[in-house]
Amino acid sequence: MVLTPDLSISTPPTSLASNEEEPPIIQFRNRKELCWETEQVSGDFLIVQNVSPTDFEEINNQEPRRFRLRRYHADLEILITTIPTGLHEALHIRIYRRFDHQLGPRGIETWKSIGRETFRPRHPRGDGGEGDSCGGPKPARKGKGAWPTLVVEAGDSESLGALRDDMRWWFSASEHQVKIVLLAKFDHLLQRIIIERWEEELQTRSGATTSGRAAASSAVQPALRQTIIITWDPATDLYHVDSGALILSFRLLFLRDPGPQEGDIIISIAGLQAYARDVWEVVV
Repeated sequence: MVLTPDLSISTPPTSLASNEEEPPIIQFRNRKELCWETEQVSGDFLIVQNVSPTDFEEINNQEPRRFRLRRYHADLEILITTIPTGLHEALHIRIYRRFDHQLGPRGIETWKSIGRETFRPRHPRGDGGEGDSCGGPKPARKGKGAWPTLVVEAGDSESLGALRDDMRWWFSASEHQVKIVLLAKFDHLLQRIIIERWEEELQTRSGATTSGRAAASSAVQPALRQTIIITWDPATDLYHVDSGALILSFRLLFLRDPGPQEGDIIISIAGLQAYARDVWEVVV
């Protein structure tokens, strides 16, 4: 039986997550062997079991390394690594660069892009994770260890279900300081790119009180705001985007209302088609 972290919050069933294979799993023995094992993986996703908090600290401090520490679950002693394949990198870098370009010249002063950084919720020897591409506003998220407001996670061999676990972790571990998570998955079977935009919303449930009247209890839960599917027609060399532009809320990104000449960040259909062309260049 495969031992993987069960982090799921109820997600509506979807055919998009079908035909997914089990990820490769290894047992941790030492850092040298882990590095060798990552070299043998053809995809971008590897689960490593029996990684103690001390082991994780040593791996986290190891430089250089070919893989990223996608997620560490201290209670389960499971480390999930990302191997940056060409397709994996194209999926997140190309969409993030288009977002960054939309910020314009002011983005240099108002936005902080974050490279390889391990985020640790609350306790330094507990869970941890690195995003593929992420960033947050200046000065609100400028300090060391500040959580991003935007995270982009990509999947080559990693399943859409596993990417959704990543999304849930970012919202939960950051205590809701992360505001938008973009998932970019390449579906090899159906040859398409799936982009999901997740935010959080307040869900209200009714429950009985001692007086017999209904009382509302609230909980913040991830909410799928947008799904975009992009396909390529080799016969015409055209890219089809099945929905509208990708829209990212200015208020969620910058934690303030937009000022003059500011507004939501919009990656147009043409921009998404250009993004898809960049991605397919490393597929074919």
